[in-house]
Amino acid sequence: MSGRLVHVGSAVVDYVYRIDALPAPGTEKTALSYAQVAGGGFNMMVAASRTGMKVVFGGQLGSGPNGDFLRAAFAAEGIATLTPSSPVMDSGNCVAMISGDAERTFVSWPGAESMLSLDMMTPVRVAPGDWVFASGYTLSYPGSRGALADWIEALPAEIPFVFDPTPVISDIPRSILDRVLARTTWLSCNTAEAAEIAGPGDVEVIAARLLTSHCPKAAGIVIRAGAKGCFVRLADGTAQVISGFKVTAVDTNGAGDTHIGAFVSALSRGLPPFEAANYANGAAALSVTRHGGSSAPTDQEIQTFLSHGDRSTTVQWRKQEAHF
Repeated sequence: MSGRLVHVGSAVVDYVYRIDALPAPGTEKTALSYAQVAGGGFNMMVAASRTGMKVVFGGQLGSGPNGDFLRAAFAAEGIATLTPSSPVMDSGNCVAMISGDAERTFVSWPGAESMLSLDMMTPVRVAPGDWVFASGYTLSYPGSRGALADWIEALPAEIPFVFDPTPVISDIPRSILDRVLARTTWLSCNTAEAAEIAGPGDVEVIAARLLTSHCPKAAGIVIRAGAKGCFVRLADGTAQVISGFKVTAVDTNGAGDTHIGAFVSALSRGLPPFEAANYANGAAALSVTRHGGSSAPTDQEIQTFLSHGDRSTTVQWRKQEAHF
């Protein structure tokens, strides 16, 4: 495998509470279990690393207990940090409540990951063969969005840039979002995020509009639809629904991150886009059968799963749920 994944997003500490159902406003509930884990962009990095890609982190960690916790998690996964720690802030955190239906609810507090400057990012250098990734979270923070957008625009033309707008897309100023989309090589988003960018319509129309009007330099668009799989449209106009897999989900936290990390890893080693999307679907399916956001499987686990995985019966999702 050539090159690295240079992740210029954010990583936080997740405080995960498992509950049977969300409490009603003004009431109290005792969690079934609790865990402190590395989260945020760490989940995507783990997915790429466990499937064979070398990963480095170009965001910022804090100086404090959260930053120390994240540094230990990075070291355990063999992920190097390229930038110095913030001397004045700790890393942020996120309270993640996972209910009995495997759905997740987040409340987050930003920290050092929300403050980026071009001077701080000076050590983050790319080389031929590298892939760069950023997420909407870092672009939503007033203290990081401008510097990160400048840095992304200055990337050499031959470096593939992958972007995930994330559920906070409405918090990203449109001027910043447009600049980043214009430099995007691969856009991976869910159905709601795709419609937020390109407007209403069926998935095929939205994907075409994303390519022609928003991501003119993109090689392709991936629109994720959870258990149903994903829709992939390439710049040459070819498109395909890649159906998902039947699994029993226990925790959907990090499934999108796992999908993107596995997809980039597969592309980096030469898999064609539609095959890479199928590989990513398998990785995401496995991840939701395990607790924790950083539950990405290894390449061997994915290959074994793909050899006998049960396909979802919802292949026709684009016809059944195509309008947003």
